Amino acid sequence: MIGRSLSHYRITEKIGAGGMGEVYRAEDLHLARDVAIKVLPAGTLTDEAARRRFRHEALALSKLNHPNIQTVHDFDTQEEVDFLVVEFIPGPTLADKLAAGALPEKEIASLGSQIAAALEEAHERGVVHRDLKPGNIKVTPKGQVKVLDFGIAKLLKPAGATATTESFTDTHGVAGTLPYMAPEQLRGEAADPRSDIWAAGVLLYEMATARLPFEERVFSLLSESILHRPPPAPSRLKPGLSPRLEEIILKCLEKDPDNRYQSARDLLVDFRRLTAPTALPLAPSPVAPARGTIATLFRSAQRPLPLGTGLAVVAVALLLGFNVGGLREKLFGAAAPKFDSLAVLPLENLSGDPEQEYFADGMHEELIATLGKIGALKVISRTSVMQYKQQRKPLPEIARELGVDAVIEGSVRRAGDQVRITVQLVDARADKHLWAKSYQREIRDILALQTEVAQEIAQQIRVSVTPEERTRLESSSTVNSEAYQLYLKGLYYWVERTPGGETLGKSREYFEQAIEKDPAYAHAYAGLANAYVTIGYRGLIPTTEAYERARAAAKRALELDESLGEAHLALAGVMGDYDWDWAGADREFKRAIELSPNFANAHNWYSQYLTIMGQHDQAIAEAKRAVELDPLSIRLRPYVVAAFFYARRYDEAIEQAKKIIELDPNWPQIHSAYALLGVSYLQKGMHEEAFKAVEKAETLRGASPEFLAAWRKAHKEGGIKGETRFWLQAERLPALSGMTRASMHALLGEKDRAFELLDKLVREKDQEAPFLKVDPCFDSLRSDPRYHDLLRRMGLPP
Repeated sequence: MIGRSLSHYRITEKIGAGGMGEVYRAEDLHLARDVAIKVLPAGTLTDEAARRRFRHEALALSKLNHPNIQTVHDFDTQEEVDFLVVEFIPGPTLADKLAAGALPEKEIASLGSQIAAALEEAHERGVVHRDLKPGNIKVTPKGQVKVLDFGIAKLLKPAGATATTESFTDTHGVAGTLPYMAPEQLRGEAADPRSDIWAAGVLLYEMATARLPFEERVFSLLSESILHRPPPAPSRLKPGLSPRLEEIILKCLEKDPDNRYQSARDLLVDFRRLTAPTALPLAPSPVAPARGTIATLFRSAQRPLPLGTGLAVVAVALLLGFNVGGLREKLFGAAAPKFDSLAVLPLENLSGDPEQEYFADGMHEELIATLGKIGALKVISRTSVMQYKQQRKPLPEIARELGVDAVIEGSVRRAGDQVRITVQLVDARADKHLWAKSYQREIRDILALQTEVAQEIAQQIRVSVTPEERTRLESSSTVNSEAYQLYLKGLYYWVERTPGGETLGKSREYFEQAIEKDPAYAHAYAGLANAYVTIGYRGLIPTTEAYERARAAAKRALELDESLGEAHLALAGVMGDYDWDWAGADREFKRAIELSPNFANAHNWYSQYLTIMGQHDQAIAEAKRAVELDPLSIRLRPYVVAAFFYARRYDEAIEQAKKIIELDPNWPQIHSAYALLGVSYLQKGMHEEAFKAVEKAETLRGASPEFLAAWRKAHKEGGIKGETRFWLQAERLPALSGMTRASMHALLGEKDRAFELLDKLVREKDQEAPFLKVDPCFDSLRSDPRYHDLLRRMGLPP
């Protein structure tokens, strides 16, 4: 075509090609100007009727007269060549600019407002672009935007074709302009002005981050993401992006057209607000009283200071930390915020495979555990934060509910042996994104990756990390990729443990398989140890077998890595629950908490140990700390009630039990709260209140109406002793624990029978037996020599 003439246009050079045909630069011989000639692909217009329709539409497009829209001059046909004549625009396309990376925010605002202005003009004239993308936008050397090809997509679309069958090809290797298509276009619905606003949002996202909001390379996966998945927040990929610009971008990318900007004018107005200059406050903030030399300088202001002296004073004040009239922030920017509490929200699984959910959840648990090694930082437990997995609450609201200053959001994508994790830090108090970063490693290096992420988060929130903690954080190693995935599955099922113990069995199996794959993987041994402790505590297999296996796994874990707090906790459980080695348990509990100070279970288990030791104030503090670290988990709150009960602080026990009932009356184990409420009332001599609370507990447990009626009768006729005898003779007797039956005989004054039961419990190493030391239900036995003998046999001081 070079050198050829079409009508009165002489083609001089080829400047592009694409789905809409080839584009040439040409000279308009009539008006002596350069134009661009778009030669349509052969066969696009199949007959004269199609050409007339195209000419009619081209005439309508030529009436679009706006500085940000490429002007259409002509449409003609010569020697079976159909061509469109448009304004020639020098300069790169937006695609060319984006090849160099993300753009500065000021430039994004300028280009975005010009695109919005072009859309406003076209939409008011009833023209929808339908194919807005970086290749269809030119930027002149003076920074002026020119939007190309308005309405051409509709003209070239074959009759009956839907949006998803358009034949255009873009630079991302996906058929059609799919990455820029709005969800309604993918569903085959008609495009309207809001579809162009979606595409503008994709452009803005790309300008801000140098990435598309949806990057899948496979047609089906990309369509699925556009239709159903939210885009990652731009500030995750571009830290420092202003919240207002991010808000504009995400509003353009709302899935439902009714939730987007309803007009390009609304979008343009928000861009104008974004770029409007803001005035600095004129009134200086108060200055704190100064000391020493600075105080002397300020007190000397009996007369105005010379200008030079004034500047010197300000300079010295700034250097010494004074904030003169807010000048520090104006000159140097506000200091980075410092946080001492945070929550890591559930990591989004971006693998495109629901079966990989365990992987994202496991990575989430491990990141919490790694951050939890920092003693100066409060990190909320996974049980509480998992409640936000399917919720879209505002971050400030989540932070208030969890009692934290900062929130970590993120995602995990696994492809083969490659793992990519993206995290962002949000100041929840100000709802401000502060920092974001993506990391990619092979699974074998995943432990080092977790450490790196945790260290960078600690650095960003300016939390103090001791040299010992830093050493422990940095002591990572490689791991077999199959072993790591099996470990995550084991962790997933251990955390999700069900009352019947089914998931605990799966958890144990996966940990054992991980060890088979990598016999030197310390974390897998620690996980196996804790699984066996939980299995033993619940009596799911013989006690000796469970605890001995837990001991062996914990010791092997510590041989491989002494710094694993989880392994020390499992060993403490074995020594306390099974060995009654109280000194050893205390040592291991303290070491576990030293290494993993944010592990809620460690504080909870240690609280029970301290209760047995009679150290009640410390026990209550540890129980409360566990709840503080896991604030939305009801399961830990009964242990606070128990700590108060054994400390004989019954009013506080009653208050805490009532709080559990108010927080979640539908909790599956809510009967335990009523039972604790009942025994606390009983110790205060409030027998009627105690009866009603325990009656409610038994009703929730499923007691039959006949049983409840007989029990009420026994209570009415014989009082507390009458109903106690009823219980000891009733059909529910097998369901009573040995300690409960012993306490009932003690209440009835049947000491010999009580000691007979207690002796059996001690011989069998029943886990409840050590509470004999502090349980007020056994106060009537304390003067008996047999009571002290039982304590001696359990290794407990009198």
